[in-house]
Amino acid sequence: MPFTKYANLDFDQIKTSIKDYLRSNSDFTDFDFEGSNFSVLIDTLAYNSYITAFNSNMIVNESFLDSATLRENVVSLAGNIGYMPRSRTAATAQVSFDIETNDPTPTLTLKAGIVCTGSTSDTIFTFSIIEDTTANSIPTLDNGGNFVKGTASFNNINISQGIYLTKQFLYDGSLDQRFILNNSFIDTSKLKVYIGKDENTRGIEYTLSKNIFNIDKNSRVFFISEIQDEKYELRFGDGLIGKKLGEDGDGTYITANYIITDGRDGNGASNFSFSGSLANASTPEEIIDPGTVTITTNQISSNGGDIEPVDSVKYFAPKLYSSQYRAVTSRDYEAIIKEIYPNTESVSVVGGEQLDPPQFGTVQISIKPKNGSFVSDFDKTRISSDLKQYTVSGINQKITDLKILYVELDSSVYYNYSQLSSEDTLKTSVLNTLTKYSESLDLNKFGGRLRYSKVQQVIDNTDIAITSNITKIIIRRDLKVALNTLAQYELCYGNRFHVKSQGFNIKSTGFNIVGESSTVYLTDTPNLLTNLPSKEIAKDGFISLIKFDSNNNVVVLKQTGTVDYEKGEIILFPINITGTTSPNNVIEIQAFPESNDVVGLRDLYVSLNIPKSTINMVRDVIASGDEISGTRFVNDFYNSSYSNGNLIRK
Repeated sequence: MPFTKYANLDFDQIKTSIKDYLRSNSDFTDFDFEGSNFSVLIDTLAYNSYITAFNSNMIVNESFLDSATLRENVVSLAGNIGYMPRSRTAATAQVSFDIETNDPTPTLTLKAGIVCTGSTSDTIFTFSIIEDTTANSIPTLDNGGNFVKGTASFNNINISQGIYLTKQFLYDGSLDQRFILNNSFIDTSKLKVYIGKDENTRGIEYTLSKNIFNIDKNSRVFFISEIQDEKYELRFGDGLIGKKLGEDGDGTYITANYIITDGRDGNGASNFSFSGSLANASTPEEIIDPGTVTITTNQISSNGGDIEPVDSVKYFAPKLYSSQYRAVTSRDYEAIIKEIYPNTESVSVVGGEQLDPPQFGTVQISIKPKNGSFVSDFDKTRISSDLKQYTVSGINQKITDLKILYVELDSSVYYNYSQLSSEDTLKTSVLNTLTKYSESLDLNKFGGRLRYSKVQQVIDNTDIAITSNITKIIIRRDLKVALNTLAQYELCYGNRFHVKSQGFNIKSTGFNIVGESSTVYLTDTPNLLTNLPSKEIAKDGFISLIKFDSNNNVVVLKQTGTVDYEKGEIILFPINITGTTSPNNVIEIQAFPESNDVVGLRDLYVSLNIPKSTINMVRDVIASGDEISGTRFVNDFYNSSYSNGNLIRK
């Protein structure tokens, strides 16, 4: 008799199903399976069925992009729809070398490979260059015209964190030959491939191509694919899509130069020591003693990144496939920008018709780079140029600077002192837990959202000694001012402001203006609707400048701007600011949101700022058993759930 139903995958359930099947046969109706040797055979059958079902389930899961878990399977499935996961990215710094040598060689070459070491966080990292760099040596002569020393300057050299390696292959013409780079942690953006006629000649450079657009049979291109253990394989054209190896006299020797890197760990290096090799430009095999080398750091190492994680590959591979390499919808832009600018962490794309005022025919793009807050002007120009080949004619792309909406916490954490050893230790645990939450995907993206209930839950779940917390939410924007310039400013928060009728809802750090010697601050006064039966708060108000004179606030300028409480928008009329109390010419302007769930609207990037949050530890005298009436708690340990009455930002 066959099974009528087979839906059990658990071992015990499979075993029971086998017994039920055997009992359906009249010969085994009253058979005692547990008391006979027959139970061994049943166990064997159950185990075999269980293992087979498990393996089948895993195989099927690994066959689909959504359910695959092994990286090599996810990468392979993404490759089937034309997606190449991002490799590790080497941190890049810019330095200048001033070299004094006793060698009279007129032209010096800084050899490709390791050039210096840099330190960050008590760790030494190696930095390299991927191509030779040449500079003229200026001789210094004595009074007799004899050579004393030569000085060469290698200015604005971009160095990449990692070890420079070279791998050579000889193409034998077979169809199954593979060209595998046997190193993990390669930065593919630094990969250089040359085809030459012998192993000592570098030959002609082939360029990396990520797709087959504008490629014909004469295009000198190569492709790469990620294989097992995060290694990479080189692939070349077949004579139809890309030039075939061995044709037209290019050669059959393949030379690959690349860098293996530590990724994001190499960020932040600023102190460098020379470790490179100098050669005579005329005779490269002649190595020259570098003598005295002075290194000037123009830009510390940054933009290092780790290999693209599996979750990101699963998310962006279908997006890029659906875009078909054309930028029409916001999702198309998101996938393509990630492809052409691998340092992207998050992208916001807003159509011009959604802007205020509308800008038809324009797409506004904001990019949050990894390990940084701003995209350089050079990268903005390059991204805009690369986007042109994907966009619709007549549509202009405008890349704007990142707008960060900071969220701060003002939390009073109540604890049972009988269940902990140290208040400081508990506070540190709360800060660490909140810091970890601040790095979650809920926040660190455009369109992110701070969920108030989750924040409270994170605090409460930190330790069993915590009994409750009263947490207030503050939203902040940093206004970057143009000093000594008459300018108008606008700040959008994207969240409705909470309004108190007496005003002082907007608070700022101090700054100085022309014509006023004292430090001034921003505050607000709501417009009251007096034509209603009872006074109600209007949707807007005006911004004033105040200063403090003998602990009394004095209005310096009654109306210096407007505030829209409904839109969460502040506009400052033209004002000449000469200095700020906060560093980097920044005025911190805060407000209290109407809703404790804060959303990143359009091009606002939500960031939970723990370093500027306030965590107060409060002893819970009721839970600790000090009292049960609550009288002392209300008088001495009571904390308001509403905003404070300070006039300025603390």
